[in-house]
Order: sequence, then C-alpha cells, then structure tokens
Amino acid sequence: MVEDRVTSYTQHPFNLGFVKGLNLEIPSPVTFFVGENGTGKSTLLEAIAVLSRFPVSGGSSNDLADDFAPESDSPLAHAMRPVFTKTPRDGYFLRAEFLAHFASLLDERKDDPDFNDDPYKHYGGKSLHQQSHGESFFSVLGNRVKQGLFLFDEPEAALSPQRQLALLMRIEELTRTGQTQFIIATHSPVLMTYPGASIISFDNDRLELVQYEETSHYQVTKGILENPRAYWEHLKRAGD
Repeated sequence: MVEDRVTSYTQHPFNLGFVKGLNLEIPSPVTFFVGENGTGKSTLLEAIAVLSRFPVSGGSSNDLADDFAPESDSPLAHAMRPVFTKTPRDGYFLRAEFLAHFASLLDERKDDPDFNDDPYKHYGGKSLHQQSHGESFFSVLGNRVKQGLFLFDEPEAALSPQRQLALLMRIEELTRTGQTQFIIATHSPVLMTYPGASIISFDNDRLELVQYEETSHYQVTKGILENPRAYWEHLKRAGD
C-alpha cells in the first residue's frame, strides 16, 4: 500500500493509474507485467529492483555503486512497503536497453588496476561487447542467472523468437528448483505462453490478473497471423 506515503498524485510516477491503491502480491515463480507503452510496467519493476537492493540501471547488488543509467533511484520504491516471504539472497535486474552500458562498465573494471578480480567471470569469461546483443543476453542468463529473484525488462528486445523459446526453457529449468523467481515486463506474446505464469495487466489504470487470451498482445498477433491481408485492410480503413 502507498496511500499514506504519497502527498500528491499529480507528478510522475505517482500519477500513473495503478499507483493509487497499489496492493500487489506476486506469489508465482513466473510473473509477467504487460500493457501498453507508458502504463508503468518498467516503473514498477524499477521500484521492485530498488526494494530488492538492485541498481535501477540494472545488475546485481554488487553493482549498486556504479551508476550508468539516466535514473539512479526510484521514487515509487520509497512509497512502498514491501513484504518478502523470503528475502532473496541473490538476484539480478536485466534491462535490455542498458545492457551495452553494463558491458562497458565490465570493460572499465577490466582496465581498472584497483579492481582485483575478473569482471567477466560471471558473464561468460569475455567482454559482452565481443558478442551480439542476443549472445550477450544469453551470457548473462547462462552464467549469472541461477537462484534468487530475477527481474527482466523487455528481454525480447535482444532475442529472436527462437531465442525467446530458449529463454522460456531456461526459466523452466531454474524455477523447477523452487529457489528462483522471475518478474518480467514484456510485450512478447511468445514469452507470455509460459505455462502457469501470472499475467498482470497495467491497462485500464489498474493492475489486473488476466488470462493469456485476454491480452491485446495475443489478440493482435492472432488476428494478423490468421489473416494478414484482412487485418491490413482493416488498419487502412481505420486510418482513412
């Protein structure tokens, strides 16, 4: 709940529709945040990251001192009262949009004489800049993501449909242990097919648990794939 910690709902992020009356429970091993651009998916994910002691820019608690994103804090986080069933001992906040910046940070650590460790040892053993966007994502996924709480912000931006399916299989493998939880903000109808996942919609100015088939992502994708010509004709008529 945030009502007693917010003095005004006129400024961002408190003017987002879902904030007033926010009371969210995330019991599932895999939860998806879905909704239109600007509805606050990433904003809430950032708040959860800060409450979990991950940097807003992405990374783990070990990267808190390194600031490589436009924002360095989450105002929403300070208005929330989190309750963890079990405090995560490890975890990672993966932001596809800042992965290149994080790769540069690792390279800077490699060249820093005061950094007495191998900065690449948890990320595949080499610079992420030596890999494609998708390959670097999977280096993080395969080497850094193991047990704990993992937050992904639009991971599909770095992944082909085939790689998205590989990501789902990796998630299934990790959650099978009962020691790992994922919260993923996404627009991908492929990722949303994960069996048993909770899908939380940010549309309609509130947080609502929905079924996969109720999401606009499923409905639009299904419509255009089943009859692309008719769908395009509909779009053209709507634009006239």
